[in-house]
Order: sequence, then C-alpha cells, then structure tokens
Amino acid sequence: MIKKFLYIGLVLAILFMAGCQKKADGKGQVTGGEVTVRLLTDATGIDDKSFNAAAWRGILEFYGDTWNNTPKRGTVYDWVTAQTQDMYIPNLRQATDEGYDLIIATGFTWDAALERVAADNPNQQYLIVDVDWLESPNVMQAVYAEHEGSYLVGVAAALKAKEDGIANPRFGFIGGVPGAVITKFEVGYVQGVLSVIPGAQIVDYYVNSWGEPALAKTQAKNWYDSGVYIIYSAAGGSGNGTIAQAKEYRASGRNVWAIGVDSDQHEEGLYNDKGDSAVLTSMLKRVEISVIYALNTVKNNSFKGEIITFDLKADGVGYSSANSAMSRDIVNQLEEVKKGIASGQINVEATLAGAMRLPGFPQNLRAIDD
Repeated sequence: MIKKFLYIGLVLAILFMAGCQKKADGKGQVTGGEVTVRLLTDATGIDDKSFNAAAWRGILEFYGDTWNNTPKRGTVYDWVTAQTQDMYIPNLRQATDEGYDLIIATGFTWDAALERVAADNPNQQYLIVDVDWLESPNVMQAVYAEHEGSYLVGVAAALKAKEDGIANPRFGFIGGVPGAVITKFEVGYVQGVLSVIPGAQIVDYYVNSWGEPALAKTQAKNWYDSGVYIIYSAAGGSGNGTIAQAKEYRASGRNVWAIGVDSDQHEEGLYNDKGDSAVLTSMLKRVEISVIYALNTVKNNSFKGEIITFDLKADGVGYSSANSAMSRDIVNQLEEVKKGIASGQINVEATLAGAMRLPGFPQNLRAIDD
C-alpha cells in the first residue's frame, strides 16, 4: 500500500512539473519556464540583411544572445521561413500547436493568414509587424513611422548631392510590393529630398517581390547609367541588388550611392580594403524594439491585442551615420531636422494622397495607398 501511494505521488509530481514547463520545438524539449517565441518570415528569411534580420536581432537581444551564439534556439526561440505564401497558414498553425508563448509574423503579407489562425486560437498570443487593421484581440500590431525616417535619408541624399556639387541631381526609389507601408517610405523620402532641392527629379520602380535582387540590380544599373545619383530601396531582400550595383560602380570610380533600409546596411556596401561603403546611410526601422516590447509584455503577463506606433520620437526610426562620407555638416543638419519632426514643427505626410497635395510633389509616382 505504501509503495502504491509513493508511486501515485511520484506520478503526480512528474505531471505537475511537466505542466509548469513549456514545449517549444515539438520534440519533447522543455524550456524551464522561460518565455518562448517563434519568428515566422517570408521567403527572404532572417538573412535578408534588412527587415527580418532586425526582428531576429530583437529576439536574440531579449535573451542576451548574439547572431553567432544561439544556444537556446530550438528550445526557447526559433524561426521558420515560408518559401511561398501557401505556407503561411501551415507555419502559423504548427507554431501554435507547438505551444510557443509568442508567435511573430513579419510583414503585411501575413495579415489574412494570421487573422484566420488567430481567430481559431483565441488564447495564443501573436505579434505582427507593419499591420494596424486587424481586429483580433489576441494580436499585437506594431507599426512604424517609416515616412519620418525616410524623410531624414531623403534630406541626407540631397545634402550629399549639394556637397558633391552635382548639377541637377536625380534621385531614385525602388520598392518591393506596392502598398501603404512601402508608400510611407517613398513619400517620406521624396519630401525629404524636395525640402533641400525643390523641383528635384525623382524616378521610382517596384520589383513586386521581396526576394528578387537581380531585378533591382538591373534597374539600378539602368538608372545609374542614365545619371541617377542615389537610389533608396525599400524592397526587403530585393534591395540588396541596388547595393550590389552601387558597390560595383563605386569600386570602378563612379560617384553613385545606395541608401539602405530597416537595418544599418553599411557593411553590406563595403567594396574595398579601406572600408569604404557604397551605402551612404540607411533608414533604420527598429523592428527589434517592437519585438522586445512584445516579449516583455508576455514575460510580465501584460500582453494585449493593441496597435502600437513606433515613431521618431520613440526612437522607432532613424538614420545611420556609420559612413564617413556623411560629413559632420550633414549630420548636424539632420539632427536639427530630426528635432523638428519629433517636436511637430516639421510635418511629414504619410500617404500618397496627402503628399500629392504638397506644392511641387511629383504627380506620377507608382506608389499606392491601400
């Protein structure tokens, strides 16, 4: 009888301990009570050097790990890439079934899939970045003031053109998939350029993909060959093609530039042993901030389905000054513009419709408002 009670007690203890631990990888591994998270990306994965990379960096920072040191991957945190959009719902369902505390989807292309899966799993906590139109109470939605950060790099581009003495400089913008989010990048950039050089000529092009750098590279080459001075790309992995072409031309002595996006892409633009980069600056969209914020709410049991905007004032967007070609004079002027935007003295339109009402704003851009 005593042995029977001891056996029952041991079973109950084991069951209690198992209930206090969370399975994270679907293989029976446990996490010891830590917050668990899975990042779901599109086909470009975390090596896009841009948007997804920033989200992954936020996860690593939360756990105190680094890009090359991920000891808790597979037990506490992980990421999965969907090669096609057909995999969005299966990947969301798999992550939900495996019991992650938080599931993160990066980008507005996930909206319909996430809304469907979230409705079927009301107790699961989700974060989606670049979406603010879902009504699911268990989905936190993070959006950014990309137009404000893009205004800054537009100012930087125009100031650099003036500093270099470029006569009638032309400015290019390459987008990924057209939509309201990418429109914020483009119209902010154009407003920034025009604030320094009214009447400057702007050209734009959309790849219609986040993962076709070859198309962006071809367009960049055509533009540089026709006299475009600098190109800003907001196209995910496709934008790496712009940087590649700028590197080739600067290495051969051509005075052209690329502008990076989301993460600081200075190192992606390095083209010689001296450490020179073809990326003049990058518009920093600090996706990692929203990831860390969401993880902390899960940790503190304060998670809720809310829309949070990370703007310039909240340090959600900014610019990089890693390139020495960004002179002290340019940086000083950018800091003054930054203060003006944060204080409300400088208003930056976030939509194409709003921007087109501004005097001198181009009326033929390919951007669209959803």
